[in-house]
Amino acid sequence: MNASPAPNAADFLHAHYLASRSGSSATELRPTHRELAEWLTFDPDTGRIWLDDERMVMLNHQTLGSLRSELIQGVGVERARGILTRSGYIAGMRDARFVASHWPKEDPVGKLLAGTRLFGLQGLARVEAVHFDYDPERIAFSGEFFWHHSLEDDEHINAFGVGTDAGCWLPIGYANGYVSTLLGTSIIFRELECRSTGASVCRVIGKAARDWDNVEEDLRYMQAEGFVGERPSAAPPKRGAPRVGAHDAEAEAAPRMVGVSSSFNAACHSLRKVATTTATVLFFGESGVGKELFAKMLHEISERRDGPFVSVNCAAIPENLVEAELFGVERGAYTGAHASRPGRFERSHRGTLFLDEISSLSLVAQSKLLRALQESEVERVGGTRPIPLDLRVVAACNVDLREEVRQGRFREDLFFRLNVYPIHLPPLRARSEDVPLLMTHFLKLYGARYGRQIHGFTQRAMRAMLTYTFPGNVRELQNMIERAVIAASDESQIDTVHLFRDELFNAKSTFAVSDQGRLAGAEGPAPSVPQSESSGDATLLDRVLRLRGAVRSPQAADTWLDELETQLVEEAVQRCNGNMAAAARLIGMTRTQVVYRMHKKGATTQARA
Repeated sequence: MNASPAPNAADFLHAHYLASRSGSSATELRPTHRELAEWLTFDPDTGRIWLDDERMVMLNHQTLGSLRSELIQGVGVERARGILTRSGYIAGMRDARFVASHWPKEDPVGKLLAGTRLFGLQGLARVEAVHFDYDPERIAFSGEFFWHHSLEDDEHINAFGVGTDAGCWLPIGYANGYVSTLLGTSIIFRELECRSTGASVCRVIGKAARDWDNVEEDLRYMQAEGFVGERPSAAPPKRGAPRVGAHDAEAEAAPRMVGVSSSFNAACHSLRKVATTTATVLFFGESGVGKELFAKMLHEISERRDGPFVSVNCAAIPENLVEAELFGVERGAYTGAHASRPGRFERSHRGTLFLDEISSLSLVAQSKLLRALQESEVERVGGTRPIPLDLRVVAACNVDLREEVRQGRFREDLFFRLNVYPIHLPPLRARSEDVPLLMTHFLKLYGARYGRQIHGFTQRAMRAMLTYTFPGNVRELQNMIERAVIAASDESQIDTVHLFRDELFNAKSTFAVSDQGRLAGAEGPAPSVPQSESSGDATLLDRVLRLRGAVRSPQAADTWLDELETQLVEEAVQRCNGNMAAAARLIGMTRTQVVYRMHKKGATTQARA
């Protein structure tokens, strides 16, 4: 992998920015307000508003206030606060990705301040940076900010008056998401003073999660359900068992359910609803999405939590041992059966039985499984009496069982027996909002396991991970972070060279737009074309004059340059399948300029929805 080296941290070590109301230094850092605003496009002909290639919407403040009030009255203050905080986090994360991709080589302080400018551009509040310190080598951040004219505060006060609780829930989530994504480590903001509590201005403090006391209070609003962020403990230690101090940190950071995306939250809500019942649950999704982790959590939040949780990988059981493994065997049932032993069903009595990769069972084994599910009893191999059981069956598969039924590889009656309450677990590429949280979580896990002190991720590494498709889903991300923790040096940051190998890393995933409007790598411009591969023309004028004949309207001698530019825009839009934002990035223009050219030409090409 030929990756550009990361910027030398010494070049901007312990960058410090002190903003004052009369200072002008903030306006000199890029991206400026004007540069950010150029990416905001109003397209009334198609009924769309864009920020880069993200569609936006304008809402009257009273509409937002009404939605907020009904949310509070409908689900309660705590859940409403969580919903708005998570929504703000996702918005901040997306804006951080936008800034990092379009201004990859700008000063990190400028990119941090861009969040405050986007915050104001979107009408949330005017941000005044009182001060902040940023050490890129240690990923240390601390800052103090004033939020003036907070929209959410206005609506909270209008609806409920001045009270005792802070009301800037969505802005707090936005700040957490933006700075955490940009820096590659968990940053938490707290509102110490708020207009909703009678203060004249909202005052917030932000710093790394590790530097706060009682950070769990802040993190719980990032969790759609109370069990999110908890560690399943299907096999709790016995009472009185000694604890090994060296493992305490690792146990604290053990695998947990982590995420804020809407698809992840939907799965969590479904899990909560079915947990109070005894219904059979079928998890389906791609390999590596965390089906067993969800199954363990289902057991932990159900009424069977005090019973056993037994996991069976159906694909790992030889065909001739399926019946004995699932239902047990009596002594002497076959050669080598020297003692009676219970099967997985019996061992799950009054608990939960998890059947993973259930589609791998043969049709014969499926028939035997179906009978056990229907009768709620099993008979050991070589046994003569049925054994009644009380257990919950949870199954999982990584293929489409309906298609397996159509192909004759899975019994239809067994499918309907299992498909009582299906829960789809989305692939990681469909929940990119969760990638930074998962990266931070696994960094903490493996840092504790291997005793390493790693200070987060470089911006290049974060950008690469946010654009990677993760065919192996969460399991692949987990393995990549473990590999990176092992490969990186202590007291350093994880970079792409630690995360990716040649067969995995796609350099195109870290392309951005340089200040010359050309595609550039994450840390530098794309290689220029060698002179031997060029057209052979000596000067830029010679090359432009050669293009004059390519204009479709050569009779317009006075406007051929204008025609050439319009033709260039049209071809870029066609190459990008109508995506105006992508075409603008391709040729180094703003989306507004591309839309203007297309409308001026009267082109009928429409932007992709």
